[in-house]
Amino acid sequence: MSNLPRRRRTGLSGHRDFRSLWIADTVSQFGVQVSVLAMPLVAVLYLHSGPQAVGVLVAMEFLGSLLIGLPAGVWCDRGRRRPIMVCADLVRAVLLASVPLAAWCGALTIWQLYAVALAQGFATVFFDVAYQSYLPTLIPPGDLVEGNTKLQASASVAQMAGPSVAGVLVQLLTAPVAITANAVSFGLSGLFIANIRQTEPAPSRPEKPRLLRDVREGLGLVLRDPILRTIAGATAAVNLFMSVFAAVITTFLAHDLRLSAGLIGVLMTAGSAGGLAGALAAPGLIRRAGLARGVWLPPLVGLPLGLLIPLTHGGIGLIAFVVGWLGCSFAIVAYNVAQVSLRQTLCPEGALGRMNATMRFLTWGVMPLGALLGGALGAGVGARSTLWAAQLGELLVPLILIASPLRRIRELPAGGQEPTPSRDSEPSAVDGVRQPVAHGGHPSGSG
Repeated sequence: MSNLPRRRRTGLSGHRDFRSLWIADTVSQFGVQVSVLAMPLVAVLYLHSGPQAVGVLVAMEFLGSLLIGLPAGVWCDRGRRRPIMVCADLVRAVLLASVPLAAWCGALTIWQLYAVALAQGFATVFFDVAYQSYLPTLIPPGDLVEGNTKLQASASVAQMAGPSVAGVLVQLLTAPVAITANAVSFGLSGLFIANIRQTEPAPSRPEKPRLLRDVREGLGLVLRDPILRTIAGATAAVNLFMSVFAAVITTFLAHDLRLSAGLIGVLMTAGSAGGLAGALAAPGLIRRAGLARGVWLPPLVGLPLGLLIPLTHGGIGLIAFVVGWLGCSFAIVAYNVAQVSLRQTLCPEGALGRMNATMRFLTWGVMPLGALLGGALGAGVGARSTLWAAQLGELLVPLILIASPLRRIRELPAGGQEPTPSRDSEPSAVDGVRQPVAHGGHPSGSG
């Protein structure tokens, strides 16, 4: 009784176990952002690799989603998710620690970077699927938007500060040693997750578990439902073209514009402030416009600003990069808060792992292709032309979303209720959209 008023005042900030998960995620996100800049810089500056090698490196990191994404979802539905997250964190810590160790011994090669990126990607698949599936069991359904907002806000702050920290660490310590920060962050993340006290419900296990049957159920849920199918398609488009972008942006800034590692970090930090703004704006947007509109409005408004990024030049022209990245990061983070909350609300708890793994397979499986495509285009037509292709491709995302039933729906309630049409929608356009989800399917992924 005495804790209830405090919970109402503080929201999830007063929820001890959520706080542990939140701190763990924040710490690991900072480490990830250091690695996002440091790993390509290891390849470019330390190993003198070209755009194609960097593209392969980025592809290796995301190949795990394509290779083991679907079985990972089945595994996460059959076991408790918290131990899976702890194990994944510790594996990632050990893998990343091998990079500075090899550099110190003078034995670091691009092949080791490929192997670390691939194995780390496998561990990340298990962590992310378990993580998105674990949150709805840790907090009440009505707190999912708040929970996802806090987690996305932490990711955005990390994205803002992480590149600057990475740039300074790379300049002071060299790129391989800077990766040590990421290894430490994963170790700390695992400790905080292990500190969660709430007992996780035991998963229901089929008498005769069948991997292929469970995988088919997850795929069927997402592919049969128009709304989940739309989210999968839009998120896949975001990830595909962002992977093209990621494959060449370091080369573009470091080689084409001849910027220092420190300045690159500052630029990424300034542009990433849009992500924090998107996370903070998402709950208000969802309250006023509804959860469905909260999915498609941010990409419609923010992604066109990304066309400024290929216009970036030195000096005052760097403002184009900052404004363009502000718009993209705002759109993607606000979109993520809405679409992840929507999926978690719609999916039955026992199917969250398979749902999240299926969505991740469909939406992250394109990332190796995008990275390889970006590397090939960067080597063939140059980094700036490749950035034009990436940012024009991102404009497909709002088109996919507004052409779907989401444009004609305001809310997508859980529990078998009918969706709430917007005032300008036709009721017949949304009949039955949610039926497959409310009555027995599953999905996930990420934006």
